[in-house]
Amino acid sequence: MSNTKFSQINYTLTTLLDGIELGSIGLPDIQRPFVWSNTKIRNLFDSMYRGYPVGYFLFWQTGAELKAKTIGTQKEQLVPQMLIVDGQQRLTSLFAVLKGIRVVDEDYKKRKIEIAFRPSDEQFAVANAASKNDPEFIPDISRLWERGGNIFSFVGSFLKNLSEHREKNGKSLDAEEESLIQTRINKLYSLSQYPFTALVLSEKAEPEEVSEVFVRINSEGKTLDQADFILTLMSVYWDEGRRELEDFCRAAKQPSTESANPFNHFLQPSPDQLLRLGVGLGFNRAVLKYAYALLRGKDLATSESSPEIREKQFATLKDAQKQSLNLQNWHDFFKVIQQAGFRSGKMISSKNAILYSQIFYLLGKCQYKVDKFKLAQVIARWFFMVSITGRYSSSPESVMERDLRDISQCTDADAFVAWIDAKIDSTLTNDFWNIALPNMLVTAAASGPAHYAYYAALNLLDARVLFSQKRVFDLLDPSLNAIRAGAEKHHLFPRKHLEDAGTSQQRERNQLANYALVEWDDNNAISASAPGDYAPEYESRFSDNDLNKMYYWHALPVNWHQMEYSEFLKARRKLIAKVIQDGYRKLESKGHKEPELGVVAVEKIVAQGEGNGIEFKSTLRVNLHTNQNDVKMEHSVLKTIAAFLNTSGGFLVIGVDDSGNALGIEADKFSNEDKMNLHLVNIIKERLGTQHMLNIQPHFCDFGGKRVLVLECKAGYAPAYLKQKDGSEQFFVRTGAATSELLPSQIHTYVNQRF
Repeated sequence: MSNTKFSQINYTLTTLLDGIELGSIGLPDIQRPFVWSNTKIRNLFDSMYRGYPVGYFLFWQTGAELKAKTIGTQKEQLVPQMLIVDGQQRLTSLFAVLKGIRVVDEDYKKRKIEIAFRPSDEQFAVANAASKNDPEFIPDISRLWERGGNIFSFVGSFLKNLSEHREKNGKSLDAEEESLIQTRINKLYSLSQYPFTALVLSEKAEPEEVSEVFVRINSEGKTLDQADFILTLMSVYWDEGRRELEDFCRAAKQPSTESANPFNHFLQPSPDQLLRLGVGLGFNRAVLKYAYALLRGKDLATSESSPEIREKQFATLKDAQKQSLNLQNWHDFFKVIQQAGFRSGKMISSKNAILYSQIFYLLGKCQYKVDKFKLAQVIARWFFMVSITGRYSSSPESVMERDLRDISQCTDADAFVAWIDAKIDSTLTNDFWNIALPNMLVTAAASGPAHYAYYAALNLLDARVLFSQKRVFDLLDPSLNAIRAGAEKHHLFPRKHLEDAGTSQQRERNQLANYALVEWDDNNAISASAPGDYAPEYESRFSDNDLNKMYYWHALPVNWHQMEYSEFLKARRKLIAKVIQDGYRKLESKGHKEPELGVVAVEKIVAQGEGNGIEFKSTLRVNLHTNQNDVKMEHSVLKTIAAFLNTSGGFLVIGVDDSGNALGIEADKFSNEDKMNLHLVNIIKERLGTQHMLNIQPHFCDFGGKRVLVLECKAGYAPAYLKQKDGSEQFFVRTGAATSELLPSQIHTYVNQRF
């Protein structure tokens, strides 16, 4: 038994509660919000009344010096020698009922626990209007132990009221029942002497050991973390700071119209979350076991401990907490999150992303004195990166500890900003945007980092909801609480339509790439209609220019409603990734030129003349010398398109000669423009691949009194190979104003560098 790490102490309930009241047993009301239901408390008293065991308590000796602050508010209280580790809610329940005090619930509101008791059949009940008006019940058993009360007087008064009630109802209270009721009330009153056992862990026990003991004996398997231990230390040595955390959390639950308060739509914090802000800012630490050791007065370098070191470390924490709870700092940070495109906590899958980004914001402002405008920009980019990559989703403490260790080497504001930018650039690479991100979008999860980043990008790009003139930013406003959300997720290929078409797997029907934000009434109206049926009707609401913008924002490929579902998903994922990338680019300090959307003025294109990104073709398929269809003409057009895709994109104008003179598209002898567009789409799909259509936007327009076809080709995400009739493939790139074919030996090197 020499290795036993605990001692055993027997208490009566009265001596336990007296210890709490005097302060020798620490039961801080904000160690953890009280979450037991009144029903569970009723069952606790019922078990005690019947003489059943209700468990034991686990205490931990504090080792506090005499000059340590007490937990209570009264000067005559003792220094807390023991803090409760396990059984806090049970003991709080007992203390609250027997002392008649209010407890703090999970919403940080105070409530009174009222348990009723009916002596006639020994039934306990949660007090309600019926029990309060029924003389058969003691409506609130707390009255039995009221300070200055008298049990004999209480019993006499109860019996008198009960007898009068019975007589009014034609009944009577005989002597035998009166004696039985008196005995049962006395039995209830004697619960103050109910025996309890406490296991007391030595002050020499390490936090990890205390936590391990807690887990092993706790039937619910609940774990203690380092935040619990730090909050406990604060209860002893800096109770005011612990209460500041609690008051801040309570105030963050509800907005105030009278004064500034911490309420926001991103985070309603808990004390341990706020604690992480102070520890991160004050000690550059994310792993709280180190902070716990520091606050116990331990020198991490020498492993020595002393009260002087502890006082110094608590002073550091006090300064950091002052900054982290500063309301201006608090709300300025959430403005930065909004600047990154996020509207509320519903768009953020990880609270760690908020907390750890807030630490960087506080470090940048308080420690490195970064210019406010520049700090907002860099933290907005950082938060976007952290959110979309899930940087702090796996082993968050370890990852953040490493980040804080690295950034602590920065000596000034410029170095701080440079470190963050370098970390972002090394994470959001071309491979991330073009490969990893589209793969992240292969999911049927209702929410996730990439999903929310897409919504953030739509906000950054000032996008409108699909088939609407209302902004995504406005309809995602968290303060709007209508019966139906302003914007709802709509299945572009409705579930019923897919099911009827043979897509039996729910996971396939609910792919993230099948969702788009629409207004709720449009969602209702579309219902199960096939996209080929409803899309043309909704497209007719808008001009070509507005429709092109809308289809860009919502990542819809050309002729999307006519595509095979699997091809549509594959194409749209890449387009969503591109929209997210474009949204992120808006956050870059060096500025970002928004992509050209919709119909670009053909006059502007032709005026520039042929060059690296512009080429003219007289026709699509007709040889003007023979006036016959010629596959060589189509091949020439496809070569140019492939080269634009493989290089940096560009504009191809069909119906204009090399000198920029308008010839028109009539020579190609199509019956109408739709037929010409369909023919072009078909040969691109056949010889370049359907996947490349997502980077090609064709549109017809007037030029020089003629109709011409303009193709806007964006740089591709993957190599574009032009297939020949014999099955061979060619690879083209732009070299100045020319289209050049690469040799097989050159293709491998180019593709590796470009893609």
